[in-house]
Order: sequence, then C-alpha cells, then structure tokens
Amino acid sequence: MKSIRIIALALAAIAALLTGCGDRAFSNVQTIYTKDCGVNWQLIKVGESIPYKQFKCEYHVTVPDYPLQGDTRFKTMFKGRVLAEVEVAYDYSIFDAIVFVGEAKYIGKANTDATDKSNASGLYEAAENAVIDKRIRDIAADMLLKEDIVDFSQAEFEDKLLAAVNEVLKSKGVKLNFLSFVPIPEEQTRLAIDMLTAYKVYESRGLAEFGQKLAIAKAGAARITLTAPQPKADEKK
Repeated sequence: MKSIRIIALALAAIAALLTGCGDRAFSNVQTIYTKDCGVNWQLIKVGESIPYKQFKCEYHVTVPDYPLQGDTRFKTMFKGRVLAEVEVAYDYSIFDAIVFVGEAKYIGKANTDATDKSNASGLYEAAENAVIDKRIRDIAADMLLKEDIVDFSQAEFEDKLLAAVNEVLKSKGVKLNFLSFVPIPEEQTRLAIDMLTAYKVYESRGLAEFGQKLAIAKAGAARITLTAPQPKADEKK
C-alpha cells in the first residue's frame, strides 16, 4: 500500500509539473494553445497556466489584446473614371485571436513566449495587408465609383466605409475602431476641382456668367516661367 501511495504522489507531482509550472496568460494579450500544430486552438484565460510543451506540435501563441495601428495607400477611381491616389490610416483591435490566426496562419507559428513582443512589427504588417488592407481597397473601390470627387465628403464617406469594412471583418476576428480616408487627386483633377468650386461660388452670388468667363480665361492662360538673364560674353570680362 505504501508503495502504491508513493507512486500516486509521484504521478500527481508530475501532473502538477506539466500543467502548473509553465507561464501564465497575461492580461494584455490573448494566449492560444495548440496540440496539433495549429489545426485546433484553445484560448487560455488570463491568469491561467499555459500547458507545458511535451511534443513538437504543442506550442502557444500570443496575440495583442490592445489597439494596433495600420495604414495603406493605393490608386482608385471615382465616378466618371476620375483617377486619384488614396491614403488610409486606421486603428484596429483583434477580438477573436483564434479566428484571426485562422486568417493569418503564419502568425500561428510566430512565437512561443507570452512575453515576446516580436509579433508587433513585421508579422502584423503582413497580417494587416492580407486581412484588412485588401478588404478596405476592394470595398472602397466599389463605393467610390458612385462618388463625385468634386462633391466628395470625406467625413461621410469614412463613416460609410468603416461600417462596410467592419461588416466583412467581423467574420475574421478583427474590427476597425476608426479610419481616415484621404484622397489625393492628380494635378489636373485638382485644378478642375478648384475651378468648378470657384464657379459654384460665383453662381451662388448671381455671377455665373462672370465665373464662366474667368474659368475659361484661367484654363487658357499660359504658364509663365521666369529665369534670370544671363550676362553676355563681353560683360563677363
């Protein structure tokens, strides 16, 4: 009986060692654990012990549980096939680490230490490109085909784009907290926008004919380049 009790105590000690002596899950990250090389994941609650690794396919990954920032830049078309470059900056949160890692699978092998901060740089930039930026580009490109660049309202469009993108991202385990969407028209487009805006101002003051003549005169004006006169050969002596 005594030997059986000793064996039982030894087994209990080994079990405690395997389950209770590892790291614990931190509060500022989501810690997920796999036994089968990322085929299935288990969320480790904050403060709970992370299971001890026994085999090669057992490891854990930490995903930030705080807001992250991203940005993207691309060319797109407004209504009437008006081309413009766009700068987008956004703030996002990962609300479901297991789903998100399923979308960005390479993060599933990123680190094995809950205190490791390596995921915050290159790996997450790649994840943003694959999961977030692509959705922003596709949705914005479709919506902008109905937007007149002359009457474009940045604030209204940002609200609509944010809602549309989050509707798609909710199945990816991530959401945007806010975004800024800044179109950068080409030079000719900027000149046209300025001219049309000025014409509308004149029109609102009952000076539509004058505004039209001014716009035509401005459009036909030659660009003047000033250069300093060069001294003649005999003046240099």
